[in-house]
Amino acid sequence: MSRLKEKFLKEVIPAMRKEFGYKNDLAAPHIKKVVINAGVGKSLDNKKLLDQIVQDIAAIGGQKPVLKLAKKSISSFKIREGIPVGVAVTLRGEKMYEFVDKLINIALPRVRDFRGLPSSSFDGRGNYSLGIREHYVFPEINADVASSIFGLEVTIVTNAKSDSEAKSLLIHLGFPIKKE
Repeated sequence: MSRLKEKFLKEVIPAMRKEFGYKNDLAAPHIKKVVINAGVGKSLDNKKLLDQIVQDIAAIGGQKPVLKLAKKSISSFKIREGIPVGVAVTLRGEKMYEFVDKLINIALPRVRDFRGLPSSSFDGRGNYSLGIREHYVFPEINADVASSIFGLEVTIVTNAKSDSEAKSLLIHLGFPIKKE
């Protein structure tokens, strides 16, 4: 069992039950999945760059990502229907907890000029999204070897009924969310 899952079961659930008055452990919100995605706009012409992005996302997420294809052609962006425009991976279970632990304890502290995560990034349904400008903050990526730097988006999907419950859950898990 990962460190974060153990912390969730032993510390976070009792704290959430006390804070919100849940009747049992299953009523407390938890993380359902984590989605990591990156746009591959720069690699439309360069297939090697696309392969590198796929490899890096696979290393960060710990499983093979899925290529997202364009649904429509947009001539002003030089996009044709069916060409890859993004890479995404969805994590659940142990891999999800390991990734979130790595994100909180290793990647976010390595972000340049990091002063905490904004509390305004909740979507109204208890899900949280954050963007990372440089993917080499993750320990699997060697910044010296990386041929290109790209940003990625991480979405944490919870089963919380409100943003306040989700915010409390993430703060208890150790996310450095700013108090605003």
